[in-house]
Amino acid sequence: MRAPLKLALWQCAPAPLDVLGNLARLEAAAREAAGAGAQLLVSPEMFITGYAIGAPAVQTLAQAADGAWADAMAGIAQRHKLALVYGYPERGADGRVYNAAQWIDASGLRCLNYRKAYLFGDLDRSQFVAEAQSARTFDFHGWNVGMLICYDVEFPEATRALALAGADLIVVPTANMADYDFVARSLVPVRAYENQLFVTYANFTGPEGALQYGGLSVVAGPDGETLTKAGREQALVFATLDDERLTAARNAVQHVRDLTALHNPPT
Repeated sequence: MRAPLKLALWQCAPAPLDVLGNLARLEAAAREAAGAGAQLLVSPEMFITGYAIGAPAVQTLAQAADGAWADAMAGIAQRHKLALVYGYPERGADGRVYNAAQWIDASGLRCLNYRKAYLFGDLDRSQFVAEAQSARTFDFHGWNVGMLICYDVEFPEATRALALAGADLIVVPTANMADYDFVARSLVPVRAYENQLFVTYANFTGPEGALQYGGLSVVAGPDGETLTKAGREQALVFATLDDERLTAARNAVQHVRDLTALHNPPT
C-alpha cells in the first residue's frame, strides 16, 4: 500500500504582470505548505503573470518551459523540499504561446509540462493556441499523476483519457469565474467519481480586470466526496490522499475497469 500523499492548494488573488511579486508570494506559500507537511503545492492557472493580461503582454512575457521561471521555481522547491505546480504562458519551440502548467518536484526536476487543450472564450483564444496531447502521467511518490488546466476538466474525455492511462490523481490549476461555481461544487466531484481517482482544483479568487474569480478550490475523492474545499477568501487548504480510499472506491464502482474491458474484449 502506498504512503498517504499530503497536498496543498493555494487559492489566492491574482497579481497581473507582477512576476517578481508572484514568485515571492509563491515562496511564502511554499514555506507555509512545507511547514504543514505538504509534499505538493498547487497554484492557479497562469499564476506567474496573471491570466487576463491581454495578448501583447502574453507575447512579451512568455518563456520556454526550461526558462528563468522554471529555474526560480526549482529553487523554491529545493529550498522548501516540496513539489510545485504553477501556471504560466509558455513559448514553444515553434514560437507559439501556450497556456501551460508545469510540475517541478522537490529536487528541482521538471516532471511534466502540460498545455491547455480546450481554450475558453475569446480571451483565452486571443492569447494562446491550444494543443491536443496524449494523456501523460508520471510517478510521484508511488502515485500515478497527470494534469489538466481549468476548462479541460469540463470535457469528460480529457479526464477519462488520464484515467485510462492509469492516473490516481489529476491536478487542475484553474482561473474560473464566479458565474461557473457549478464546476467546483458539482462537476469536479463527478469527474473524480466517474473515473475513480482524486481531482485537485486550485482557483484564483477576487477580481482581475473585468473578471471576478470564484475561489471554491476543492479536492474531490474517487468516491465523489469532498476532502477539502475553500470559500471565496484567499486560503491555503490541505488534503491527504490515501490508498485505502482509492482502493475502496475502485472496488465499489468500476467504471474505468469495465470501460477498458468493453473496448478490449478477450480474444
